[in-house]
Amino acid sequence: MTDIPQNHKNIFSIIGECAKSINQKVFVVGGYVRDYYLGRENENITDIDFVTVGSGIKLAQEVSRRLNARKISVFKQFGTAQIKYKNLDLEFVGARKESYRRDSRKPIVEDGTLEDDQLRRDLTINALSWCLNPDSFGVLHDPFGGIQDLNNQIVRTPIDPEKTFDDDPLRMMRAVRFATQLSFNIADETYSAIQKMAERLSIISKERIIEELNKIVLAPKPSYGFKLLLNTGLLKQFFPEMVNLLGVDEKHGQRHKDNFWHTLEVLDNVAEESDNLWLRWAAIMHDIAKPPTKKFKKETGWTFHGHDALGAKWTPKIFKRLGLPLDERMRYVKKLVRLHLRPIALASDEVSDSAVRRLIYEAGDEIDDLMTLCRADITSKNEWKVKKFQQNFDRVERKIQEVEEKDKIRNWKNPISGEQVMSVLNVKPGPIVGVVKERIKNAILDGEIPNDANAAYQYLLQIKDEYLQEKNA
Repeated sequence: MTDIPQNHKNIFSIIGECAKSINQKVFVVGGYVRDYYLGRENENITDIDFVTVGSGIKLAQEVSRRLNARKISVFKQFGTAQIKYKNLDLEFVGARKESYRRDSRKPIVEDGTLEDDQLRRDLTINALSWCLNPDSFGVLHDPFGGIQDLNNQIVRTPIDPEKTFDDDPLRMMRAVRFATQLSFNIADETYSAIQKMAERLSIISKERIIEELNKIVLAPKPSYGFKLLLNTGLLKQFFPEMVNLLGVDEKHGQRHKDNFWHTLEVLDNVAEESDNLWLRWAAIMHDIAKPPTKKFKKETGWTFHGHDALGAKWTPKIFKRLGLPLDERMRYVKKLVRLHLRPIALASDEVSDSAVRRLIYEAGDEIDDLMTLCRADITSKNEWKVKKFQQNFDRVERKIQEVEEKDKIRNWKNPISGEQVMSVLNVKPGPIVGVVKERIKNAILDGEIPNDANAAYQYLLQIKDEYLQEKNA
């Protein structure tokens, strides 16, 4: 018998009694059971999965009646039902077996036994279950040695891995994901099967792949997952631009750093500072355009001029292909990729107020995240060099704070409207309005005039004759 967690023991007992009343067996399965044996707290768990030998919908309806739960969602085409009860999402499904046709992304699903259901599980550590029926309440079912694999910190498939991955190739991504999240090793035979079958991932939708990839990105040490994705051949199936970062060229005794491994270092550095998924994606993308911008000159060595601008240009295209959002989250990543060299340039020179104002203006609310990314981008093995760069960034950040407090440039908006320009110059809407507003913006950012409406208006009156002469020329 298992000591089922006390906080859910009562509801598990009710579910077991409901199953008995309709002559069905029910089991709590998946992550809930796995995490219990990993010693993880289950206080914050909200999603719990149940498998029943019989109708999942029928059992859910009976449980809903007993709990007096009003929110029940039934999905007849999948044979599942979900109950929202207090802070829990309880999902019920009938035991089933499923497989994929060679060329299909949709599984063939049939009713099955508990053994069938366990056989379709992706990994041994996810095939653990507890029976909840009163006569065998809390009995552990571990048909594939999942507990031993947890103890040995091994990710392994329940049956022949080639059969497991052939049935659902996404399980290869899930194997890497769980290995990354748990810091486990992948069993040799499972690893070899992934290498052999990596191309089969092509039948899986980008939405399912990116869901697993984002969980890898959010892991405590995401570089581990990307190393596995690279070495198994999975990464090139959906993210060839990242694979293209790999490798080092040498000319005249000069080498550049391997941009793939550098990117992983930056990603891990960001991960130590932030759980922000999109800041981590900015780390992944910041050097993505280095391969096509790589040039060698005898006098300067290897350069990657313009990789920041090209990387920003690539960001929407790559996000779209991977199935990532194309909204403000993509624009956030694009902005950080475009600006990631700017603080570095400031750190290497005497910092002028004008340059800092422009950086604050362009970065807006992302200025702090930009600085986090830039600090993470220092990956030299030369401790003196790293210390020097960090000190330079300290100076830049102090300057940013001083300039922002003085000039209030963050999320700046032009204090002069287009209507004011048209009124003073007596012109109709046209290019000249934008030109004048840009002149006023530059005057403020360059420190020629203060950042306030009155100073900007006086400046408009001061420069109006220049534009009137152009207009009348």
